[in-house]
Amino acid sequence: MAEQNKLPKFPIRVSVSEASRLFGITSTTIRQAIKNQQLRYIVVRGRYKINFESLVDWSQKNTRRRLKLEREGLGQYVEKWKIKNKLYSPSEENVK
Repeated sequence: MAEQNKLPKFPIRVSVSEASRLFGITSTTIRQAIKNQQLRYIVVRGRYKINFESLVDWSQKNTRRRLKLEREGLGQYVEKWKIKNKLYSPSEENVK
């Protein structure tokens, strides 16, 4: 476990259109958040690459965005992704 903490952390970055699809909101909303400096990003070849961690934090601060994520974004698939077969489920000890 201590070894995992020593690994370098590489940030996950997504484009405006990817963020829009993942979170179930419009690209205009994402661009507005960038303009208002609510998201961390870099510019690669003239395109915004948004830090995924800041995107998640930003999405959870507003009830409407949080609900959009649950209903129209990735959240709508969570129940389908749950592992029902205990043989392949992670042990409860490892999850903690």
